[in-house]
Amino acid sequence: MTEIKTIPDKGRSMPLTSGPIIEPILRVTTREGVTTLHLNRPKKFNALSDDLLSALQDALDAIGTDTAARCVVISGEGKAFCAGHDLAEMSARAAIDYHRDLFARCSNVMQSIVNLPVPVIAKVHGIATAAGCQLVASCDLAIAAHTARFAVSGVNLGLFCSTPAVALSRNISTKKAFEMLVTGEFISAEQAITYGLVNQVVPDADLDAAIAAKVASILSKDPVAIRYGKSLFQKQRQLPLPEAYALASEVMAQNIMEPDTIEGIDAFLQKRHADLSFKR
Repeated sequence: MTEIKTIPDKGRSMPLTSGPIIEPILRVTTREGVTTLHLNRPKKFNALSDDLLSALQDALDAIGTDTAARCVVISGEGKAFCAGHDLAEMSARAAIDYHRDLFARCSNVMQSIVNLPVPVIAKVHGIATAAGCQLVASCDLAIAAHTARFAVSGVNLGLFCSTPAVALSRNISTKKAFEMLVTGEFISAEQAITYGLVNQVVPDADLDAAIAAKVASILSKDPVAIRYGKSLFQKQRQLPLPEAYALASEVMAQNIMEPDTIEGIDAFLQKRHADLSFKR
């Protein structure tokens, strides 16, 4: 079963003789536990407008409460993955309270990705700049087309990418992150993989297949173990070593008591195929 939802972009419509049709700003497609969040502002290089941020937050909140969710893919329509914030929209609003709210909302979206109980994969093509690069860094995994390029380029306009710096500095080395932030220079997909920003770089024509293969690998694993694992992985990173090990030990103790885990271990020891409930 495939469920497709569309979130309208209040700023765009296509007039037809029967009346205007509002184009979707975010396409949300769910099939067999895999949800694709497809940014759909191609003429704006999928810039994160107020409406798109709200749509993303609503979609992430819904996924977070869906016990059937297994994996999320974030992709973009058109020539770019995401060009960051909508600068035209921002420049039209002079009040500092608006900008405080905007950056807080964007930060909440990024944290919601991190806090989702299932893996989130960025499917990157074209450019991923500023908050778009932050979006890539916030995802658990990222696969990029060979021609993809990445930058935190706000400094070129006199605006240091402070919020993207949070996600970026948690993905790549301190010196590489700071270099990107203070120069605003683009890096290639090949550089991004050496920096640790993306997991895999593939020819542009193979991007869909690479995403499908990664999703299939995740779906082949026990979903309960994956949920335990993502939650633990994110929480332990913020803890001192003794507390991290204490938390990890407790999570493993709980995980090993799960019925599918018990069956998986028994099957391994008995040299037989496991009869796992999530595969029935």
